[in-house]
Amino acid sequence: MDARMMLQDKHGQSVTIGDRVRVLAVSPGPELEDDEREMIEFMVGSLCEVERIDSHGRAWVSMWWNCGEGNAVTSVGLAAHEMERVASALRP
Repeated sequence: MDARMMLQDKHGQSVTIGDRVRVLAVSPGPELEDDEREMIEFMVGSLCEVERIDSHGRAWVSMWWNCGEGNAVTSVGLAAHEMERVASALRP
């Protein structure tokens, strides 16, 4: 498997695309507006599916929101220490 497609979580468990992870922490950039920062920080504790793994070794997850003006999505790239795998996409 391509090294960019798999990484490890906080506990050293392998994480790959399709796995479900618990968001333990996030690192929003200083350039974000307050409402965007709040949405990203609200993701802590959530269970999300890994959608992709980038070339920097971050697992990207998204959360959908129901807003007054429709739906919105927030995506964040997680480093190993910011997540723990709770379910594997691969069946034993």
